[in-house]
Amino acid sequence: MGKCPIMLDRTGKDIHAEAARIRAEGPVTRVEVPGGYLAWSVTNYEVGRQMLADPRFSKNAKEHWPPLIRGEVPTDWELYTWVAMDNVTTREGADHDRLRKLVAHAFAPRQVEAARGHIEKLVAGMLDDLERVPPGEVVDIKGRFTYLLPAHVICDLFGVPAQARDNVLQGAVTNSKTTNTREESEANLHQWHQAMEDLVAEKRANPGSDLTSVLVQARESGSMMTSDELVGTLHVMLGAGSETLGNVMSHLIVDLLDNPEQLELIRSGQYTWEDAFAEAVRKDAAVAQLPFRYATEDVEVAGVQITKGDLVLIAYAGIGRDPEVHGESADRFDMTRQDKTNLSFGHGPHHCLGRSLATVQAMIAIPALFERFPDMRLAVPVSEIPPQGTFIMNGYGSVPVYLTAPVPALV
Repeated sequence: MGKCPIMLDRTGKDIHAEAARIRAEGPVTRVEVPGGYLAWSVTNYEVGRQMLADPRFSKNAKEHWPPLIRGEVPTDWELYTWVAMDNVTTREGADHDRLRKLVAHAFAPRQVEAARGHIEKLVAGMLDDLERVPPGEVVDIKGRFTYLLPAHVICDLFGVPAQARDNVLQGAVTNSKTTNTREESEANLHQWHQAMEDLVAEKRANPGSDLTSVLVQARESGSMMTSDELVGTLHVMLGAGSETLGNVMSHLIVDLLDNPEQLELIRSGQYTWEDAFAEAVRKDAAVAQLPFRYATEDVEVAGVQITKGDLVLIAYAGIGRDPEVHGESADRFDMTRQDKTNLSFGHGPHHCLGRSLATVQAMIAIPALFERFPDMRLAVPVSEIPPQGTFIMNGYGSVPVYLTAPVPALV
C-alpha cells in the first residue's frame, strides 16, 4: 500500500481511472476528501459486501465521528450535509426501521406496478416534446429525458407542486457536486433546507395522498418522527430518487450508441432490455464514492487496521468493475456476460428502497426512446462527453445526441 493517501479528484474527471488507481493500492485504501479529512475507500466486491452488512460500520456521524461530535466540523464544509442530516440513511437499528417503514410501502412491487401507467404517460409526453426538435439539432438527452423522467416521478410521488420543483431538486443537484466552494455549499444547505421546510408547510396546510403528506401526518402524531427527520428524509428521498437513475440510464444510452453491435443484439431478440439495464447497473453504478460510514470500534479488514471513528467510503462504481469478479473485461459494456454481480443498489439494512421503481422506469423509458428515435447517435465522441463534476456521483454533465438524421441539403 502507498504511504500517501490518494486525494479524490473534486472534478470527477475520470471516475473509473481513479477507482483503478485506488484499487491498485489494495481493496481498502487511504484517500483524502475535501477539508483534509482522511478516509478509507473500498473498491473490492467481497470486502464491500461484508462491510455493508457489518454493524461495526455505522452511518450515524453524530454518534460515531469524533470531529463532528466535538463540534470541529464547520457548517460550510463542502460535505457537511452528508454527515449532518437526520434521515433513514443515517439511522441504525430500530430508528432506521421506524423511518424506513414510513416510506417503504410506496416502493413495494405492487405500488410500483400501479404507477406503470403514469410513467408510460410521462415518457410518451417527453418523447413527443423531443420529436419536435428539428433534425440535426443537438439535444442533451440527460437534461431532457434521463434525468427529467425520474425527477418527475419522484416529485409526483411526494406531491411536490409544479412551481416548487426546481427549488426542491436544485439542492440535491448542487449537493452531489464536489466542485462547490465552501460559500456555495453553505448557501445551498440553507436554500435546500428552506425548500423542504416550504414543502412541509404546504402539505401541512393542504394535505393529500402523497408521501410528503404521509410523513407530515406521522410527524404531527408526535411519536413517529422528529421535525429534523422529516426534512432529512425528504432531502434524501427526493435527491436519490432523481439523480441516481438518471445517471444509469444516461450511461446505458451512451454504451448502446457507442457499441451498436450490442444494440443489435436487443433489436434482433437475442438479448433483452433487462439484460442491457443489468449490465449498465454493473458497469456504471450511479454512485462513485458514497459518504460515509464510521467505524464504531477498531476493526481489521482485508489486512488493514481501521480505527474507531475512521471515515469509510464505499466505491460502488469501482466495485462494479472489480476484476476479481469480472476479469479483464470488467470495464467493457457486454450484456452477454453471464455474471453481472454488483452492489450498485447497496446491500444490507440500507439497500436501495427504490430498486423496483428505478427498474420499471428504465424498462419503460429506454426501449421507448430507441423505438421512437432508431437513428439516434452521439453528437460527440464518448471521450468528449463532460463529467458531472463530482467524485460522489458517477454521471455525465450532459449527453449530447442527434435524435434523427439531418435533413439533406437541397442542391
